[in-house]
Amino acid sequence: MWGLVRLLLAWLGGWGCMGRLAAPARAWAGSRGHPGPALLRTRRSWVWNQFFVIEEYAGPEPVLIGKLHSDVDRGEGRTKYLLTGEGAGTVFVIDEATGNIHVTKSLDREEKAQYVLLAQAVDRASNRPLEPPSEFIIKVQDINDNPPIFPLGPYHATVPEMSNVGTSVIQVTAHDADDPSYGNSAKLVYTVLDGLPFFSVDPQTGVVRTAIPNMDRETQEEFLVVIQAKDMGGHMGGLSGSTTVTVTLSDVNDNPPKFPQSLYQFSVVETAGPGTLVGRLRAQDPDLGDNALMAYSILDGEGSEAFSISTDSQGRDGLLTVRKPLDFESRRSYAFRVEATNTLIDPAYLRRGPFKDVASVRVVVQDAPEPPAFTQAAYHLTVPENKAPGTLVGQISAADLDSPASPIRYSILPHSDPERCFSIQPEEGTIHTAAPLDREARVWHNLTVLATELGWSWGPERGWVPPLVAKWSTPTAPPQISPVGSPVGIPQDSSAQASRVQVTIQTLDENDNAPQLAEPYDTFVCDSAAPGQLIQVIRALDRDEVGNSSHVSFQGPLGPDANFTVRDNRDGSASLLLPSRPAPPRQAPYLVPIELWDWGQPALSSTATVTVSVCRCQPDGSVASCWPEAHLSAAGLSTGALLAIITCVGALLALVVLFVALRRQKQEALMVLEEEDVRENIITYDDEGGGEEDTEAFDITALQNPDGAAPQAPGPPARRDVLPRARVSRQPRPPGPADVAQLLVLRLREADEDPSVPPYDSVQVYGYEGRGSSCGSLSSLGSGSEAGGVPGPAEPLDDWGPLFRTLAELYGAKEPPAP
Repeated sequence: MWGLVRLLLAWLGGWGCMGRLAAPARAWAGSRGHPGPALLRTRRSWVWNQFFVIEEYAGPEPVLIGKLHSDVDRGEGRTKYLLTGEGAGTVFVIDEATGNIHVTKSLDREEKAQYVLLAQAVDRASNRPLEPPSEFIIKVQDINDNPPIFPLGPYHATVPEMSNVGTSVIQVTAHDADDPSYGNSAKLVYTVLDGLPFFSVDPQTGVVRTAIPNMDRETQEEFLVVIQAKDMGGHMGGLSGSTTVTVTLSDVNDNPPKFPQSLYQFSVVETAGPGTLVGRLRAQDPDLGDNALMAYSILDGEGSEAFSISTDSQGRDGLLTVRKPLDFESRRSYAFRVEATNTLIDPAYLRRGPFKDVASVRVVVQDAPEPPAFTQAAYHLTVPENKAPGTLVGQISAADLDSPASPIRYSILPHSDPERCFSIQPEEGTIHTAAPLDREARVWHNLTVLATELGWSWGPERGWVPPLVAKWSTPTAPPQISPVGSPVGIPQDSSAQASRVQVTIQTLDENDNAPQLAEPYDTFVCDSAAPGQLIQVIRALDRDEVGNSSHVSFQGPLGPDANFTVRDNRDGSASLLLPSRPAPPRQAPYLVPIELWDWGQPALSSTATVTVSVCRCQPDGSVASCWPEAHLSAAGLSTGALLAIITCVGALLALVVLFVALRRQKQEALMVLEEEDVRENIITYDDEGGGEEDTEAFDITALQNPDGAAPQAPGPPARRDVLPRARVSRQPRPPGPADVAQLLVLRLREADEDPSVPPYDSVQVYGYEGRGSSCGSLSSLGSGSEAGGVPGPAEPLDDWGPLFRTLAELYGAKEPPAP
């Protein structure tokens, strides 16, 4: 039913706007039969209207939205209407005979608001245009079919706490896709659905504002606000959409700090050094960030002298620390006040102040075993130099603060006195010299003295600790401390009962060094110098501390024969002058003795010598030559000649050294070859004779004639290549006409004692085995018996001489008798 109503309204609206449009147009050539257009005016007789179609309409049949009609159409059915353009043939269709335009499907204005189409009337038979094409528009009429939406939602906003009423928080914006120019479909109104009474929204602009004053972040930090946008001006039947706005209250410094308790109590050991943390204090501030930063201070002067307070790295806690050393014996507790203040204060919230708070603090000092305390922080002592060992230097004193009656032992740390120049009396603390001191070698001695408690007693309120026993290995070594009754082998820490102090000992000066010349003086004077001329200014040096500022006197040679004069300048220097009678020239320099003495107690003196050469000078005063060189020049030897002589002598020495080196190198080479050539030579003869009948293969006449051997010399020649050996004396047998053994001995002796042959070890091969040989036959056939098998008496091996000594030792021992 509603669809029929909308169709009727569209039809009536369209025809209500109907009118005739007459416009000049060219006559078409096809309508008059002429080949070209003629300049004729023809009346256009399109009868049409602006068409509208309601969106989202979906009927069972295509909906008629309008009709096209031309005056050319006489109702004879010869005119055909054509429709082209956007959506023609798909969305919109036209009846070719009547010109009725229908829409075939539902349209959405938000998707496309209008369609541009082109209508034309043609001859049905020939398709010849009867009228020029005409453009018209079909508009999609809007309905309220789109609710408002928030494209940027959900929203997050921040507003300071304690803001006034009406403070702008954020603006929300909704969009409606309906046509804002048609009806109230896109007219939006904003309202708050959730978030009252804290926030409100402007109905037209969507600006969210605070609705109540003094919203406190510490009470509620976050709020969730629901905003609704409704079209149709907010009237009934309109569509709506909503979004959320999360509002966070930002912090401001509206809360002063507050200590959770009015009194804080802490305790600290008296041995705690400066900077030791005693405790923490925190004033509570519910604000955040920089608004909660605090600064702490001590209000009373009594506490500020012993303690200090600062803020930690987070800016929230107050750190109470020790400022100066504490002493339980002098003061056992401190009471003072501490103030906490916000560092950043907002003037807008001063009415909520004051932004500070005060708390009381009490610090109790606890007693602890303390090391001995010296009467001075450092000691400065003096001792004269050269004093005998055992001289008193000074005394060091320390006391046990916990138990003044407890004994103290003193010692010097070895590393502070490596030379062992001092010693200390363990009970009294007196320091003595252990060796003579020399100020000129070392002025200052820096010692470290260790004071150690031997034991202490505790009061009832402090408990009891066993006393300590100390053992000294050396007078200067620190003691080893252990409690009485402690297990053997368990080390005990005694560092808490020992303290150190620096002792500086200054060695005082005494007049124990005679003055000396500041440097060795070797000067010259010209032979043409005038009498009284200054030769050299001589200065003295006294190593004693007072000697440098005291007066040093000079005295030169006295008498009329003095070649030079010394004048004391009375300022620690003297002038060496040429006397009125010039010194006679000579080759050797003059040695001028000078006596120096100081005015100390006792006065010390020394004698020094100044060397003065008499030289020949140029007119300008420069040295030409001194007397030794001048003497050489007078003999006819110039400097060039001396250089030439020295060069020749050097060349000869170089040749001699080269010759000796070459000779030594050659001898070393020969010695190497000889050492390599020392070896054992075995001379082997490979000749085989033809038996007893062969007398030509080898001549053994010399061996068969023992008498032809040369007699032994009365005294054997001394051999330089072998050491002399003691010979065993034995009774020689008289040689027989065929005693080959004696011949062999002679040959071997000649070979051993012949100095003309190298000392080679040779094996002489002899081819004779005859009767009577002391060695016997070497054949195995006749070794068992001789002359019928009766063994003859064996000759002792000791009689064979020194060459068979080793063999005699091996085989000459007598066998033990058979049992």
